[in-house]
Amino acid sequence: MTTTSTTMVIDSRTAFSDSNDISNGSSICCVAATTTTTTTAAENSLSFTPDAAALLRLSENLDSLFQPSLSLSDSDSFADAKIVVSGDSREVAVHRCVLSSRSSFFRSAFASKREKEKERDKERVVKLELKDLAGDFEVGFDSVVAVLGYLYSGKVRNLPRGICVCVDEDCSHEACRPAVDFVVEVLYLSHKFEIVELVSLYQRHLLDILDKIAPDDVLVVLSVAEMCGNACDGLLARCIDKIVRSDIDVTTIDKSLPQNVVKQIIDTRKELGFTEPGRVEFPDKHVKRIHRALESDDVELVRMLLKERHTTLDDAYALHYAVAHCDAKTTTELLELGLADVNLRNLRGHTVLHVAAMRKEPKIIVSLLTKGAHPSDITSDDKKALQIAKRLTKAVDFYKTTEQGKDAPKDRLCIEILEQAERREPLLGEGSVSLAKAGDDLRMKLLYLENRVALARLLFPMEAKVAMDIAQVDGTSEFTLSKNIADARRNAVDLNEAPFILKEEHLQRMKALSKTVELGKRFFPRCSDVLNKIMDAEDLSQLAFLGKDTPEERQRKRKRYLELQDALTKAFTEDKEEFDRSTLSSSSSSTPMGRPYGKTNFKR
Repeated sequence: MTTTSTTMVIDSRTAFSDSNDISNGSSICCVAATTTTTTTAAENSLSFTPDAAALLRLSENLDSLFQPSLSLSDSDSFADAKIVVSGDSREVAVHRCVLSSRSSFFRSAFASKREKEKERDKERVVKLELKDLAGDFEVGFDSVVAVLGYLYSGKVRNLPRGICVCVDEDCSHEACRPAVDFVVEVLYLSHKFEIVELVSLYQRHLLDILDKIAPDDVLVVLSVAEMCGNACDGLLARCIDKIVRSDIDVTTIDKSLPQNVVKQIIDTRKELGFTEPGRVEFPDKHVKRIHRALESDDVELVRMLLKERHTTLDDAYALHYAVAHCDAKTTTELLELGLADVNLRNLRGHTVLHVAAMRKEPKIIVSLLTKGAHPSDITSDDKKALQIAKRLTKAVDFYKTTEQGKDAPKDRLCIEILEQAERREPLLGEGSVSLAKAGDDLRMKLLYLENRVALARLLFPMEAKVAMDIAQVDGTSEFTLSKNIADARRNAVDLNEAPFILKEEHLQRMKALSKTVELGKRFFPRCSDVLNKIMDAEDLSQLAFLGKDTPEERQRKRKRYLELQDALTKAFTEDKEEFDRSTLSSSSSSTPMGRPYGKTNFKR
């Protein structure tokens, strides 16, 4: 027997490995115990004192109560409250006694809520909205789970699979945007929920990787550090220094940060002698007027300002500004002026397409590509627009299966569009048997295009909207099958009208629909292939076209048309699910979802 005096202090520093990992699931933060005990040689080899072992068991027991994947009705752990994450329509079942004992913030929140519900004679379950708890800063479901999980167990949970990993296969995933977003969200929530030790932990992690974070992403870190106040003074100072020495223009800084921080950055740059044009001083008054007009979505005012000849769109970097800060429609209208260089580089060496990739708006990217933007252009740090988009996209969003008829994630669409643009495949022919059968029959061609675009809107709503917006389909008169259709638009053109006379409205509609189909073939080839198969499975145009058929024949055609659409929709759903499964399977050996996550060794 030997007597040893063992002191165990497990604090926030144990939660990170030497590689800056936040996935040490066995560490218990902020637990300290000093115990003198008599042990045998065998017992001496154990890593825990009795007190520490008891704390570990307590941690495990409390952690077993926390089941974020279950709804309140499915949970059998006596949860008596829920936190609703409105952003993705999910909720977390929690226990008031646990959270109240671990956080004075929750103690006050539940006490206030309880008094209100007593007055209203509410049910036992207390409901808290995350937006009310977290304020204006948007946080995701996984970040909420990470913080609440710590409150239950005292453990820093494993990083959630796919959440902290981008789509770029060459990225270490240590400091890409998804990883940064998750850490700053947890840092912000820890501050809001008054968990001091967790704030210290994640602040130090960000300090460790700050030099590896892209300058534009440092702006995100800086914003959160400023919100956290004195608790993150060290992180705030480091971030400000990084931005001062970066090449980020003052306009971007002004749009991203509070005015007191903006002033501090500008003053510091002046003191250090960073006086290059466009880096310290704000744009001149003529450029500002153009920027303000763009912010107001007033492209006509921009045109009038250009007539004064004080500046040009390129001198004002107007396209860069519109893509970064304005509505997608404004960017499209600005491009239509034809007065700006779509491949112009700003003072940072970014083309407009690079900025669009950062914005992650599919319509803007397609608009630029159709106007001649070069997807192969690289930034000063050798990144194409495609790689920029991949570094900003969570793997879990990119590989997520989209239900039929639901909008695909914008991040994924941007990547697919840029990938297709880089392939530089020639625009394929129509490849549709149905349209070929129509021959020179203008009425049948119009009906085919209407059916095809309508089906695209049903199956691929986001892709269809991008193509239709750019083709300017809105504003043209829709063609209907019959005047008897109840939901036909009042100004619609009836294709069954006889004799059929070609009018200007027909040409405008046909041009817009044709451009929609061409854009779909160019940027969404898989969607176009599916539509070709569906449209050619049977002559849908003939079935939908009623002409002078008898009532019985019309009824038969309508019934067959609906049956065929249902069958094809079902087949499409099955094919898409199989495609998604094969995509995941084929990428398992080469994507972040199926291999170790770089240097950080994220556990799944």
